[in-house]
Amino acid sequence: MITRLWTTSVIEAKLNEYEAFARDISLPMFRNSPGCLGVLMFRDGPACHVLTLWRSQSDIDALEMSAGYIETVRRILSSGFLTGVQTSRTFETHLSWMA
Repeated sequence: MITRLWTTSVIEAKLNEYEAFARDISLPMFRNSPGCLGVLMFRDGPACHVLTLWRSQSDIDALEMSAGYIETVRRILSSGFLTGVQTSRTFETHLSWMA
């Protein structure tokens, strides 16, 4: 399993807009992506993180080339609620437990 962590900052006055986008656009996009095993979205004030779990790196590669993902990225970048730099990292998951 591969873990992908995307991190961004959101303008605090626009956190509700970000939450709506995450719920209504991002979450369904991940849910419909082949190889996606799960999604966790969490915040610490304006710092927002999206942790996704994937069967393989090739599933992540396919996601990043998919029309749905490219459109989602275009929309979130033009939304006006992100600030600062967005980062994305992947990790090999060597231990896990989920209920």
